[in-house]
Amino acid sequence: MEQQLIIGTRGSKLALWQANYTKQLLEENGINASLKIIKTKGDQIQHLSFDKIEGKGFFTKEIEDALLRGEIDLAVHSMKDLPTNSPKGLKITAVSYRANPADWLIINKNATASKVLTLKENAVVGTSSARRKAQLLDFRSDVSIKDIRGNVPTRLKKLKEGQFDAILLAAAGLSRLEINLDDFEVVQLNPKEFVPAPAQGVLAYQTQKDDIPTRKILQKLHNSETAKCTNVERKVLNLLDGGCQMPLGVYCQTDALDNFHVWAAKAEKWDTPVKRIQLSSSTSHQLAESVVKKLLEK
Repeated sequence: MEQQLIIGTRGSKLALWQANYTKQLLEENGINASLKIIKTKGDQIQHLSFDKIEGKGFFTKEIEDALLRGEIDLAVHSMKDLPTNSPKGLKITAVSYRANPADWLIINKNATASKVLTLKENAVVGTSSARRKAQLLDFRSDVSIKDIRGNVPTRLKKLKEGQFDAILLAAAGLSRLEINLDDFEVVQLNPKEFVPAPAQGVLAYQTQKDDIPTRKILQKLHNSETAKCTNVERKVLNLLDGGCQMPLGVYCQTDALDNFHVWAAKAEKWDTPVKRIQLSSSTSHQLAESVVKKLLEK
């Protein structure tokens, strides 16, 4: 193990899980790796919801800058946080397997009721995602939505303390961190109905475009089946020129015959009506374009 790769990552528990998972995969392939923790704008600004922070890529830009400067050899990102256009000189070289792509509604047991989503009337739900806000209101227009920031354990602590009746989180992060949710009621939302962010549950490995040796190594980690679907999801996002602030969910699946099935949900703003579509195709060619066209039809 002579070669040593430096992996750039955020410092949250989930980001470190992702980076350590990647380090382990590399070491299984005979490549030594170490981690370099980089603080991003999204980590530093904790008092604003995502739609109030200027620009795109506020969980990725500082890491990408370190990659461009050659301080790290590769960056590990949650793919859903990554803008669809890489900065000049960088490239997404590989993607991981996909963990559960769904969102879960985690409810304080005092706030349950036999209503839609098992949530009491006029419940206060915490999320900073415009997409989750729009879709939640589409199911339950009576709920009040309150911004929540902080890492997963911090959010769960706020929920337990009763600052919220429920919060929305990605299943992938909860599963990867093996968080015990016994104290809460968990509603596992169907990703075909409550549509996740493009590429939710997938890790993206980003490198310098010209760094052929590192790119060759990362090909060993690449999951081409995952890429087929995330390419469609992220192309929809790209065509709509959306970032984390856009209330857009896109989820793509392939079946046993390699047909593509796409579910999408989009709103103009977090508090406006949601348009939902479903589209199937035997090929991914022009599929994202067809999804966008259908989403934009009056």
